[in-house]
Amino acid sequence: MRKNMKTKYIFASSLLLSLAFTGCQDLDTAPEGDTVTTDQKEEVYIQNPERAEAAINAIYSQFNQRTPNENALGTERHNDIGYPTIMLCTDANGMDVVSDNNGYNWQGNSLTFDDRDYTSYEAQMVWNDLYNIIFSCNNAISSFDPETDNPTFQMYLGRAYATRAFCYFNLAQLYQFTYVGNQDKPCVPLITNENSADAAANGAPRATVQAIYDQIEADLETGINYLKSAEDAGESRPDRRYIDQSVAYGIRARVALTKQEWAAAEEAAQTAISLSDARPATIEEVNHPTFWDVTEPDWMWGVLVEESDPVVSSGIVNWPSHMGSFNYGYAWYSGGKQINRALFNTIPDTDARKGWWLNADTESANLTAAQQALMKGYGFGPYTQVKFAPYNNELETSTNANDIPLMRIEEMYLIMAEAQAMGGNAGTGRATLESFIQTYRDPEYTCTAASATDIQEEIYRQRRIEFWGEGLIWFDIMRLNKGVDRRGAGFPQAASVYNIEPGSAILLWRIPQNEINSNQALTEDDNNPSAPAPTPVQDITE
Repeated sequence: MRKNMKTKYIFASSLLLSLAFTGCQDLDTAPEGDTVTTDQKEEVYIQNPERAEAAINAIYSQFNQRTPNENALGTERHNDIGYPTIMLCTDANGMDVVSDNNGYNWQGNSLTFDDRDYTSYEAQMVWNDLYNIIFSCNNAISSFDPETDNPTFQMYLGRAYATRAFCYFNLAQLYQFTYVGNQDKPCVPLITNENSADAAANGAPRATVQAIYDQIEADLETGINYLKSAEDAGESRPDRRYIDQSVAYGIRARVALTKQEWAAAEEAAQTAISLSDARPATIEEVNHPTFWDVTEPDWMWGVLVEESDPVVSSGIVNWPSHMGSFNYGYAWYSGGKQINRALFNTIPDTDARKGWWLNADTESANLTAAQQALMKGYGFGPYTQVKFAPYNNELETSTNANDIPLMRIEEMYLIMAEAQAMGGNAGTGRATLESFIQTYRDPEYTCTAASATDIQEEIYRQRRIEFWGEGLIWFDIMRLNKGVDRRGAGFPQAASVYNIEPGSAILLWRIPQNEINSNQALTEDDNNPSAPAPTPVQDITE
């Protein structure tokens, strides 16, 4: 007889967090055993505002953790670091972040799609990381009166709703194919603050893609309304780790683009730009290694990392350790991360982004003499990334406290251009794209595409360049129904060279075995089908 172990595998993290911020006093239970009402909780938060803040910080602390799944996995994995785990896995699944599958590369399972085995460590980590954030959002939402007129509490509610939408949007794109044409297909279990108790007792089935997107859009609408009320009353976020109105609209723009609701995507992107305190980084601001600080002018939202965080004190169990070329970490020993060679060769020399990677001669025009010497000294090969600077721009630092980008405002301009082109205004979309690239990346750029779909394809290429290594492009692969063609990309092992067709079952993640076993509403038949490992193909060489 199956036991209900849901709390062990999914609820445990949120439960522990809720205990952590309520301390010895359980806010859900009065001393005489009665349940405390939301109004009573809010009164406690008014008297003890640090508790209300802790409810929200519990959400964002899970974006950046050292081995949060160690107990569930039964072992320590050095790519188990919270949300950046998902960024690393999905980038390695694609064709643009090239790496050597060796003993120092913790993305090996994702390079070979062994992470699609539902018993894999990655399958458990990706699932747990997103659902643990969702359950912290549910805890926060249930802690405040939905009718509150307290601007601070409205701000907290807005963040929780928008973050939950972000997580379900990611889940929807990982566990099922893109929205259009797949609305009735099974997606993921839908668990909110309203049904979490029932889900804990009885499990939760896979909801349809349509139901998940309905929840995403409802959460965004609710979150934006709360954030607007709070911001109109003078509330603001203390730093960019937190979602504000502009970020919520940015998420809405991503969702609308995925649904091919072009007018809505354009409007949301424009609103995000107008509300944001960010602006596109100039050519002078990106013609050297950067992208390490959430205060940079173009960041809308990011994971804020402190020197005292366990991921930093670990030395190597952090995102820069796996991605960075200039800092101490696994990348020094694994050979680092390279760009797809064929993609690199499409970047004109006049584009400042050409220098985000070493060229065929292992040089970059964006580097100082000291930076270039370091790359030579550590033996990094052609096309290795020099996009991401080390913490405090200190070469060979072992303090890997880089912030991690989740949304940059450049994305909103590219969403706007694509939405305009696909929405019936190809000329406007092309002009928006040209203006953006000419102003901020390559003064000599001209978009030669004429049709809407050709402009969309060019924007896809621009996104692959602009957001390389930022954990975004897998979602474009799924959104645009692309395959994964690694031919000519420069993957060092022939066994990692694939040409995976669009719609292949291997592109979908599988619900982890632990969840199937513990969720009373799921059986093996409810999972995505097991797919054979991709078959290597003949590479294309220059």
